Amino acid sequence: MRSSSSHRRTPLSTRRTAAVALAGVAALVATAVQAGSATAAPDPAPAAAGAKPAAESVRLTPAQRAELIREANATRAATAEDLGLGAKEELVVRDVLKDRDGTVHVRYERTYDGLPVLGGDLVVQGERPGETESVVKATRTAVKPATTTAAISAGKAERQALAAAKAEDAQSPDVDGAPRKVVWAADGTPVLAYETVVGGLQHDGTPQELHVVTDATTGEKLYEWQAVQNGTGHTVYSGTVDLTTTRSGTSYNLTDGARGNHKTYNLNRGTSGTGTLFSGSDDVWGNGTASNLESAAADAHYGAALTWDYYKNVHGRNGIRGNGVAAYSRVHYGNNYVNAFWSDSCFCMTYGDGSGNANPLTSIDVAAHEMTHGLTSNTAGLRYSGESGGLNEATSDIFGATVEFYANNPSDVGDYLIGEEINIRGNGTPLRYMDKPSKDGSSKDSWYSGLGSIDVHYSSGPANHFFYLLSEGSGAKTINGVSYNSPTSDGLPVTGIGRAKAEKIWFRALTTKFTSTTNYAGARTGTLAATGELYGTSSAEYKAVQNAWAAVNVGARAAG
Repeated sequence: MRSSSSHRRTPLSTRRTAAVALAGVAALVATAVQAGSATAAPDPAPAAAGAKPAAESVRLTPAQRAELIREANATRAATAEDLGLGAKEELVVRDVLKDRDGTVHVRYERTYDGLPVLGGDLVVQGERPGETESVVKATRTAVKPATTTAAISAGKAERQALAAAKAEDAQSPDVDGAPRKVVWAADGTPVLAYETVVGGLQHDGTPQELHVVTDATTGEKLYEWQAVQNGTGHTVYSGTVDLTTTRSGTSYNLTDGARGNHKTYNLNRGTSGTGTLFSGSDDVWGNGTASNLESAAADAHYGAALTWDYYKNVHGRNGIRGNGVAAYSRVHYGNNYVNAFWSDSCFCMTYGDGSGNANPLTSIDVAAHEMTHGLTSNTAGLRYSGESGGLNEATSDIFGATVEFYANNPSDVGDYLIGEEINIRGNGTPLRYMDKPSKDGSSKDSWYSGLGSIDVHYSSGPANHFFYLLSEGSGAKTINGVSYNSPTSDGLPVTGIGRAKAEKIWFRALTTKFTSTTNYAGARTGTLAATGELYGTSSAEYKAVQNAWAAVNVGARAAG
């Protein structure tokens, strides 16, 4: 039954805004496998200079967000009808955003005959939940598999998934529950499949959540991706900083009551569970050295607070999920563990202490990088493999850099270098460079047809490069004391529009245009659509986005 909304729906085929489909195929370091009233006015996020205020997202309270989700759920059957979905298809609401002009963006998953559709996600834009003015789909193909009856056993799919994990030298791989039947729609014609999740540890000790998709008719392996995404305190990297903590009786603990009750735990070299919440008799944490276990905790707690504030104050998002509830942090994972990662299963960020346990991976940009993996998972859901995996990693690098600039901390100044503080290579060089990604020896500066086949930490290069060029432009320059010299694939210069505008464009594209299967061509389409809404399609900003993508070999330069 249709909603009683006073807004009238019209068929998509007659609407003035065309549907857009973004077709295409989630550790910091490369691994082998890849509270307010519901009726209160939303609080606007700051607008970037030159932006159209109406196109900016507003900051929703948990109650306001919950009401929009309720409306979307109440109208999802009518929305499915408006979109022309089949009788066996249903929509499942995953996220919602609202613009200053009242436009609402609802992100949905899809089911077919009760089965989850992987690659069936979509974003619907309208004047309110239930309105369908435009849609962004992960796949254009009609979801109508030939059968929903499996011809092979779940056991065969399970054995295939275990073999895939063993081929990547996984440690003690085990299947987390029985394989589930799904419809695989992320690539080609939708088919009935099994999705098997393999746990255990990856080859380097990182927890494993390897998803393997098996055709339930032929037994062919269709796809695999890794869901674990590598990724007053006296801190190791940020100097002496203020931390928000909680007092309980005569002691204090690292619980940030101002930011969704984010907590920081000590794993004390363990690799499972939450460990122990950091607590003490005073409200002073660490001494600035890695040997003091509280120092890295102070860094992680500080980085999480900065990232929370950045997304709330710059982009209007109230926590990773948009519901005002925080993830948590775990430090001192394992022994000599040279990585950090995000995990959906625990909804948490986890940090190792580096080689010799001397360089904890808890700098500002690393903390923001890992927390952003959680944001991506709860918005676009970019699958952590192929080109979408590279875009997932790049998103974490991009916002790792922007959070570092936002922090304005003199002990760790803002730059376009990733992991420059943690000395992960042992020679004082950064982990990645956004102005010229190939400087790390593995990342790619520009797109090419085989990019999706390499590790996602290296296929992230063109998107990182795009963001740098869009922000700062090409050529030699010095920013905050750091020298850059950014090339272009076509040898033509790019004029930057400033980081404040570039970050708004990427965030809007991520949250309203990207889907689980977005590839580089889709990212170009999505960022141009976002730029058009923010600045207009005839603006200098729109032309700059075209030129920055062309400079990394994605699409053509703007005319004129």
